[in-house]
Amino acid sequence: MGIHPQLPNAITVARIPLAVVFFVLLIVGGPFGDDSGAVRWVAAVLFVFAISTDWIDGYLARRYEIVSDFGKLWDPIADKLLTGAAFVGLAVLGEVAWWMVIVILVREWGITVHRLRVRRAHDVSAAWMGKVKTAFQGVALSWALIPFDVLIPRDIWTTVTAVLMWIVVILTVASGVDYVAAQMRGARAAR
Repeated sequence: MGIHPQLPNAITVARIPLAVVFFVLLIVGGPFGDDSGAVRWVAAVLFVFAISTDWIDGYLARRYEIVSDFGKLWDPIADKLLTGAAFVGLAVLGEVAWWMVIVILVREWGITVHRLRVRRAHDVSAAWMGKVKTAFQGVALSWALIPFDVLIPRDIWTTVTAVLMWIVVILTVASGVDYVAAQMRGARAAR
């Protein structure tokens, strides 16, 4: 039994409006704290659902051999919009340092713009390190977004969030360096 060949792409595209709705709900829900309400929970659950669709569309595309140029290009863009909305939202709420968000977004969007510029010249799909970084960002952001204040003390949540965000920054920078090095090797080989 097959699936419609555009289903993975439709799932990818759906992440874009989900990112906008999530961001609005996150800001409306407000910062993590003793009064974290239902809106913050809804935002967190929406993020976890939306970030999970990244795995689903990739799995479907590979499983049914319907990987497309559209998916290779738009999947990372949809991911960057969703995770970028989460990072910016958490920074606006004072839960993640702005400098971390800026480092992450400069790397994410710098490489995305580069991919757009060179996509016709050579393959721009994500390398293994970029995939690990994206997966870890999803886990770290999910942890930071879910208002665990009903389950654990705030100081534990704050410490775990800080450690996870440092790991995200390190992975983001390392995968960016790996991407640039791979592109330089590819450019030299093409000459």
